[in-house]
Amino acid sequence: MVTYEDLRKNKDIDIYITKADESLASLGYTEHSYQHVTRCAETAAYILETMGYDRHDIEVVRVAAYLHDIGNLVNRIDHSQSGALMAFRILTEMGMDTLDVASVVTAIGNHDEGTGTAVDHITAALILADKTDVRRSRVRNNDPSTFDIHDRVNYSVEKSVIRINENKTLIKLKLSIDTHYGSVMDYFEIFLNRMVMCRKAAEKLGLQFKLIINEQQLI
Repeated sequence: MVTYEDLRKNKDIDIYITKADESLASLGYTEHSYQHVTRCAETAAYILETMGYDRHDIEVVRVAAYLHDIGNLVNRIDHSQSGALMAFRILTEMGMDTLDVASVVTAIGNHDEGTGTAVDHITAALILADKTDVRRSRVRNNDPSTFDIHDRVNYSVEKSVIRINENKTLIKLKLSIDTHYGSVMDYFEIFLNRMVMCRKAAEKLGLQFKLIINEQQLI
C-alpha cells in the first residue's frame, strides 16, 4: 500500500505542494503548505480513528488530506477537481491499489464547499479537517493595518480545537477569538458555507457538528 509517509518522502509531491502554496501566496491567500496539509492529515486520521474505522481507511484519509490542495498549482478555481486528477496520476504511478486511488480522488474532488459534498466517510473526515483549520499561524501578512477579512478572522483565532465527545455523538470545533482583530460576525461572513458543509459531513459520520466560539455555542 502507498502510505502517507511515502508521500512525505516524495520529492515531486514536495514540489507540487510548495509551488501550489506559492501561487496562493501571490494571490493573497492564507497558508496552504505543509502546516495545513499535515494538520488536515492528523485531524482526519483522528476523526476516523475515534469513530472506529480501521487502519487502512485511516491511512487512505491521510493520503487524501496530504494531497487535497495540490490542484492550486493549476488554478484556485476548481482546484478540487484538478487536484483529484493530479492525485490520480501520482498515486497510480506510485502503484497504489485502484480502490484506494478511487477513494482518494473522490475525497479530494469533493472537499471544496463550492461543488463538493460528503459522499463517504473518507470525504467527510477530509472536509471536517480542512474546513476547521482556522488559526493565527496561517496568516502571511505581517501588517495588521492591511489585513483583509480572511487575515482578520484567522489572526483573531488564538486557539482552535476539534474534538469528538466520549459517546461519539458530537464533534465540536471550539475557537478562542480575540475580537480586537476580528468579530464573530466576520467569521460567519466567510465561513458560514464551510460550517454548513461541516454539519453535513458530520452527519455522514453519524455525528452532530457544534461550533463554539468564546464558550458560546453558535451552531
